[in-house]
Amino acid sequence: MTGNHRNSTLTRRRALAVTGGTVAAGGLAVAGYQSAFADTTGTTGTAEATATASATSTGACMTLMSSVTEGPYYLDGALVRKDITEGKSGVPLTLRLTVVDATDGCTPVKGAAVEIWHCDAWGYYSGYTTANPGGSAPAESEDGSTANDATYLRGYQIANANGVVKFETIFPGWYTPRTCHIHVKVHTGGQKEDGTYEGGKVNHTGQLFFDDTVAEEVFALEPYSRHSGSYTALDDDMVYDGGGAASGLLTLKAVHRTDPSKGYKGSLTLAVDPDAENTGAGSGGGGEGGTPPSGAPTGQPPSGAPTESAAPSASASS
Repeated sequence: MTGNHRNSTLTRRRALAVTGGTVAAGGLAVAGYQSAFADTTGTTGTAEATATASATSTGACMTLMSSVTEGPYYLDGALVRKDITEGKSGVPLTLRLTVVDATDGCTPVKGAAVEIWHCDAWGYYSGYTTANPGGSAPAESEDGSTANDATYLRGYQIANANGVVKFETIFPGWYTPRTCHIHVKVHTGGQKEDGTYEGGKVNHTGQLFFDDTVAEEVFALEPYSRHSGSYTALDDDMVYDGGGAASGLLTLKAVHRTDPSKGYKGSLTLAVDPDAENTGAGSGGGGEGGTPPSGAPTGQPPSGAPTESAAPSASASS
């Protein structure tokens, strides 16, 4: 693996990524692996124990991180579905996000719509499959999947009574000049309609990040290893500000301790102000992560786009 990765020394940021914990400094809050996985039933072990509501109902809720740009690869009309892979190959990632109200003692925001989108293992986004991800990578069309080029690795989920959503996806790849990341928006006030989410407003636009040590292990595997070049380390990223979980760094747990190809579980708690609005559109600065190709599509996915029931599960590559 080429690039300017950090070594495996256990830094404070690394400790936050592995163990979780409630963080207020800088803003976006994480309540750790326990609360984000609190909707899981029938599980064992302290790592998946249910966190009590009183743990965050202190009246002094987490401070919000400022929203960042949505980037150049956003598309309207993502589908409401749990599995967003559409057959894209990569290391499986189960992502659980918990939405809480920062203005009301961190109570869960039932019905919040969480939208995510990210690139595939070689750095390509659906809707922008001809955009050069930097370095040397096969063409997106060579991946052998049947994914819809306008919709893969994009989707919404609606928060349950605990404010929790769950996505089944793959570990994202990377593209120049960005580190590995997932985009996220939190919407409230709208409703599911025609397979997507309509109306309401965007309360938060942010990005989720991955520890360098984990990313390096994943990127050494197929199909990620077919994308060579200079990967941007977390501390050198133009958007991540070094605040650990407070800045969107996911808590990650390996499915199999010695085999990264088996996948990861990632979690974060998003504290939002349901009265605020921040779409992230039109933001300037370094967070944009490049310019999409000319003639790139916009608007709704095409009719006949795959549904949740038709979307296959992520598959780990050996």
